[in-house]
Amino acid sequence: EIAQCLVGSEMCIREGLAVADKIKALLKLQGKKTEDLAEALGLASKQALYNKFNRDSFTASDLIKAADFLNCDLNFETKEGQKITLTVDDIKK
Repeated sequence: EIAQCLVGSEMCIREGLAVADKIKALLKLQGKKTEDLAEALGLASKQALYNKFNRDSFTASDLIKAADFLNCDLNFETKEGQKITLTVDDIKK
């Protein structure tokens, strides 16, 4: 679910959604196509991506590639506020 944020006119994605739902919401917000995400993830077909959506079964590599495709950061953040960002350079070839 996409909701209006309290500040300005920016859109935000509600907490508590499944990872698959958050990725779908980001695709919608950015006007990007699922088949383009499937290609960015290196999947053979749109159906392979739909299977990941239905099972909510994304690997760490999938999430890093999806974040890159969606122009987002994927971070670990400590309770003290330190961030470690995961990028496509972190994926072992």
